[in-house]
Amino acid sequence: MTAADNSPDILARLSTFFDSRQCSAFLVGGYLRDSLLSLPSKDLDFAIPGDPQALGQTLAQALGGTCIPLGRTHSVCRIVATDPTGQLWNIDLAGFFGRIDDDLRRRDFTVDALALPLESWLNDHWRDAVIDPTGGIADLAQQRIRITHPQVFEADPGRLLRAVRLASRLRFRLEPETASLIRSEAHRIEQVSPERVRDEFLAILAEDYARSQLEILDRLDLLCRVIPELAFTKGVSQPMVHYWDVWGHSIHAVETAELVTRGHQNSGIYSHVPWTPELANYFGQQVSDGHTRRTMLKLAALLHDIAKPQTKAEDATGRIRFLGHSEMGAEIAEQRLSHLRLSSQGIAMVSKMVEQHLRPTNMHQGGDWPTNRAIYRYYRDLGDVATDTLYLAMADYLAAKGPELVPEDWARHARMMTHILQGGMEQTKPDRPARLITGHDLIKEFNLDPGPRIGVMIEQINEAQAAGEITTSEQAMSMAAEILNQLNHRLSNRLNNQE
Repeated sequence: MTAADNSPDILARLSTFFDSRQCSAFLVGGYLRDSLLSLPSKDLDFAIPGDPQALGQTLAQALGGTCIPLGRTHSVCRIVATDPTGQLWNIDLAGFFGRIDDDLRRRDFTVDALALPLESWLNDHWRDAVIDPTGGIADLAQQRIRITHPQVFEADPGRLLRAVRLASRLRFRLEPETASLIRSEAHRIEQVSPERVRDEFLAILAEDYARSQLEILDRLDLLCRVIPELAFTKGVSQPMVHYWDVWGHSIHAVETAELVTRGHQNSGIYSHVPWTPELANYFGQQVSDGHTRRTMLKLAALLHDIAKPQTKAEDATGRIRFLGHSEMGAEIAEQRLSHLRLSSQGIAMVSKMVEQHLRPTNMHQGGDWPTNRAIYRYYRDLGDVATDTLYLAMADYLAAKGPELVPEDWARHARMMTHILQGGMEQTKPDRPARLITGHDLIKEFNLDPGPRIGVMIEQINEAQAAGEITTSEQAMSMAAEILNQLNHRLSNRLNNQE
């Protein structure tokens, strides 16, 4: 199979464009690397002699796209354009001076220090034309990430995280000397902008098998530099219901959050997790900084017990307690994620999940499952992350038990989460009955002035409707009269007590 067999139309158009201007363009970066690995890729990178800005503007006009300068030196520009099939492409042009071999040697990792003259792309033997001055093709074959020169991280400390992200995406290993250099240079991560750290870290978290990558980041002395509060969780013991200490539990919760959102997997454990195509689409929604609900859930799992070291105490019986760790954890999560410049929506989602992660488990009353009224309140209070927090609660349970999981107990816990989920879906589905009465109805019926009392009455009526206790407007109005009498009675008592 030749490159032409799977070549997007955009490459033919680019080849014609560069040929017409006698520009020696080289295909470089991820697209070339992924093509050598027979992997799909969405972005195109080119190295061209000289300053790319003027040529980039001309190319953008030819493609009907937009040219955006990148970097302080403007030696890189990005053309965002759509091909005839509707596919959106990011086309980066990077200028170089001198020989292409020298430019490649200055890059970060050997697997990305490859170039192919664009005119060779449609040739049957295009692989033979790849320029490889640092041994990148051999490293692709051996599935390893290796630096091109010892000053890689000094030149750009952001590459410290990029090395792990690249290894995670490709399922490669870090070459030992490269890993050793990352450890010794890890302190340089503090020189990187919070936005870039955020992007690299979330990209690592978004990949499958994120727990393994977090453990690698920790061994490389990077994880607790990105989230310093995690360092305090190491060695913090927990009650016997937990298999791991707080650190181990938090890391494994990322793994179980990943697994409870992967479907049933023909597994005796995960077949108990409620899963439908609609839920798969739900967790695939992009919600913050280009990342999905699934990634935000994994981030919440990592941070959900972040305040346990600060709240650990023993009660009178010697039992270990972590009172208030959810609320304090939400504050810590908000502060840390604000520092990393996470979007306001992402911060709100994660901090709310951290704050409320115990609530689903605590909703049952003795041996009884949560009532419709309790489910209504849960969905009312958690709003956009009500469903996400149910899955965090399941991940938390699995990560607490670890290898000592009792299948029957887990099945019972999962059934309760399913009960809450189904109850919430029933109460929030689009075709559910409309409100029985409105605030305007109450004002007119009882000759009331607008104010807080109206909101209190409406909320209690909505709860009763969600619980199935009332179904008609007449019942709702009768209930409103009872609530109003109670409110007036309380007000009268307060006034009498003040006299």
